[in-house]
Amino acid sequence: MPLSNTAIINAKPSDKPYTLTDERGLSIQIQPTGGKWWRLRYRFDGKAKMLSLGVYPDVGLKEARDRREEARKLLGAGVDPGEHRKAHKAAKTERAANSFEVICREWLEQRKDTVEPAQTAKTLARMENDVFPWIGSKAITEITAPDVLSVMRRMDERGARYTAHRVRSEISRAFRYAIATGRAERDPCPDLRGAIPPAKESHFAAITDPKEVGGLLRAFDGFSGTFVVKSALLLAPLLFTRPGELRKAEWASFDLDKGDWRYFINKTKTEHLVPLATQAVLILRELHALTGRGRYLFPNARSSERPMSEAAINAALRRLGYDTRTEISGHGFRAMARTILHEELHVKPEVIEHQLAHTVPDALGTAYNRTKFLKERKAMMQLWADYLDKLKAGAEVIPLHGDAA
Repeated sequence: MPLSNTAIINAKPSDKPYTLTDERGLSIQIQPTGGKWWRLRYRFDGKAKMLSLGVYPDVGLKEARDRREEARKLLGAGVDPGEHRKAHKAAKTERAANSFEVICREWLEQRKDTVEPAQTAKTLARMENDVFPWIGSKAITEITAPDVLSVMRRMDERGARYTAHRVRSEISRAFRYAIATGRAERDPCPDLRGAIPPAKESHFAAITDPKEVGGLLRAFDGFSGTFVVKSALLLAPLLFTRPGELRKAEWASFDLDKGDWRYFINKTKTEHLVPLATQAVLILRELHALTGRGRYLFPNARSSERPMSEAAINAALRRLGYDTRTEISGHGFRAMARTILHEELHVKPEVIEHQLAHTVPDALGTAYNRTKFLKERKAMMQLWADYLDKLKAGAEVIPLHGDAA
């Protein structure tokens, strides 16, 4: 007799397991604990076998019968339903192990020792917010160019075109890692070149008018924040390094007697040397009295084991009343120096570019050299510091051709 829902509901547990049978090999086993398990008995190659079809009531009577019929179709096609299930489960496990998210996280972990921790964190955040929810669970071999394009379009439609292009590049690098480790055969990302228009180049806010620079420098004197942050503000225009390089500066890399700062630039993978003008050395000596026993010039307010927050300089500029998006930002001091040194002080562009640590090869194709134009750069840095002093004092500055020209 076929089973009924009423019979299953009324089946009470006993001291030992017992079975209620349905038709064509289907049965339900009642456990002493009260659990009710669907079973299918069948024969394959002359051997008696049993297949689990789920637990009641999660799998009701009708669904159990449907699963039985699916298994019987496989038997009719000469396939063992038990082995078919094992193969399907193994394929699913393998697919999950080769999903884009798994491989992308593995790629990020593999390269973390060669990039800045902050860069790894930002890349992972972009992936978690904009990529993994859409294609993270897909096997990497199943991801097509249209899949990646749909990810890019979601970002582009919310106005993040630059990020969309950056994410495409990062997805491509994850694919190349998968290819190198034998888990993919090709990268679909190159097929998308031109699919989304290039992002408009945006420049960091910078003040390049000498009179306005003088006003900015005078505003620094009125800064009421900590001495550490004020020192960073005063040094930023004098040194015009990248903001991250300044805030992470370590005392061990400075020689105040020689007047130089030597450090490694992760962005360009080069050694760099910054000649220190006498004004910069004076600020550094005063700062050394406060933070010189620690590792960083600008330690974090909460922990001396970490450098100052990357937002500290911009926050200080906003505190002084400057808009860091339209007027001046921490990165804008580089544009300020590049523009004024060339246009007002007539310093040769190649000398400025070397001090900015831009890896521009020379006429012979030589790679960036930290000591190239060193004599001219030392003269330029002192010329620049003296010029800033005059701007701050509000003097009428007449450009002169110094030794750095």
